[in-house]
Amino acid sequence: MTALNRHALNVLDATPDDAEAVLAVIRLSFGARPVLDPPSTAGDETIESVAAALEESGGLLVERRGKPIGAMLFDESRPRMLGFRRVSVDPDHQDRGVASAMVGVAEDTAEERGCDGIWLSVREELPDNVEFWTRRRYIPMRRNAEMMEFGKTLWLGRELPTAQSTRSFGEALATLLQPGDVLLMSGELGAGKTTLTQGIGAGLDIRGPVTSPTFVISRKHPNLGDGPPLQHVDAYRIGDSAELDDLDLDMATESSVTVVEWGEGKAEQLADSWLEVRLERRKGTVLDPLGTIVPEDSGEDMRVVTVKPHGKRWVWEPLRSTLLA
Repeated sequence: MTALNRHALNVLDATPDDAEAVLAVIRLSFGARPVLDPPSTAGDETIESVAAALEESGGLLVERRGKPIGAMLFDESRPRMLGFRRVSVDPDHQDRGVASAMVGVAEDTAEERGCDGIWLSVREELPDNVEFWTRRRYIPMRRNAEMMEFGKTLWLGRELPTAQSTRSFGEALATLLQPGDVLLMSGELGAGKTTLTQGIGAGLDIRGPVTSPTFVISRKHPNLGDGPPLQHVDAYRIGDSAELDDLDLDMATESSVTVVEWGEGKAEQLADSWLEVRLERRKGTVLDPLGTIVPEDSGEDMRVVTVKPHGKRWVWEPLRSTLLA
């Protein structure tokens, strides 16, 4: 097993050999919960069923000083997603951050396995559990009888060695966009925000050219086909969200893809869901897409882009498999 020490907690990759310890934690955890109607199926788990689940998809076991105090089973039954099942903590150790440590490692595992997102089911009658997952940006997607299904899409980061790679990233991102989508871009001057927007415009097949709209604040580019237009906004000279509201962007936002440069902290009210796109410049020796060394004095800048989803619209969207391909 591999182990990660977090505040004296060892978070281990569980194997079928750990089935007895995992089952013991599940029984302690679920046995301490209030009586539910219908009762939880966790009581039906056996060493054999837990071992089979660990053999098929894996899981986690948390130990403190050699004692099992936390456990989780994984579920790989959905394409490009990782499910969390039987998330359990020994009631005597619930004040030690066991669940948070376990979730952090589980999210790392989802990334390592190339997943786009995570799903899990929570009993609606357990408000503490609902609050725990909500605080960690898991979003309720649907209800099935007494269960609430939560979801989360993983954020991503990628290096962009050249201006062309930045445009290509924008073109790939455009394949996921639809009317009503809002992207808030941030980054220092010259970080590549407009270049990335040019790639989005090319991917959407809009009428160009896409240039910085600094002096006109907002520019709308019609689509050359049957796709959505691109609404390109520069909020650099806008002081706050109230000033942005004065531009009356809302109606156009519903039918367009809206990109707001310098939009962080100003434009989140344009939609219930949005993508946070951040670009950073890193000077130095880099590798171009062909694997060629680019010397420091070549004039090339390495960009690093991070994309973080916010809101229900982006839950379970294939961001990582599309943009990290």
